[in-house]
Amino acid sequence: MAQGNQITNGNFTFTETSIEGVIIVDVKSYGDERGCFMETYKKPDFEAGGITCDFVQDNQSSSTKGVLRGLHFQINHPQAKLVRVVSGEVFDVAVDLRRDSLTYGKWEGVNLSSENRRQFFIPRGFAHGFLVLSDTAEFCYKCDDVYHPNDEGGLMWNDPAIGIKWPAMQGDDVFDLAKVVLSEKDERHPLLASIKDSLF
Repeated sequence: MAQGNQITNGNFTFTETSIEGVIIVDVKSYGDERGCFMETYKKPDFEAGGITCDFVQDNQSSSTKGVLRGLHFQINHPQAKLVRVVSGEVFDVAVDLRRDSLTYGKWEGVNLSSENRRQFFIPRGFAHGFLVLSDTAEFCYKCDDVYHPNDEGGLMWNDPAIGIKWPAMQGDDVFDLAKVVLSEKDERHPLLASIKDSLF
């Protein structure tokens, strides 16, 4: 698919972004007075939409407003990820770390929420992270390789060379991005310039 092109297959619409391989997935939901139902993944439909991974691990995290997780990747065992939010809202980001890519160092971001039911596909060779915009958020994702704790890599979330435009928080107060909640590990990630020679 070219940038902006869409493919609809079954209950899914796949939209190519400005970065090759990064795809936004919109999901059709069926509802009535009882509630709603939707498919969240169907291998033949996803393959028709350009996502051909064999997912082998599912993960789920819970976070509070202002938590920023990322930017993460695995070095020798890179993972493709299909991410979504089942409760709340996040701003989700992928950064292209493929050294031979025309979009190396570029980023793509999308709001994912339980209301828009949108999913985000991130191929291998990317750093990934998200900022929680709601009071709480439940974040789910599929990976096409298992987690290797000794293979973790990271990238500083506010690297000026990448220039991610993290959104202001939603709600009554304007959130100061200087007050994002980070783990100790995420506070220490390097800048892209210092790790580019060791990437994919």
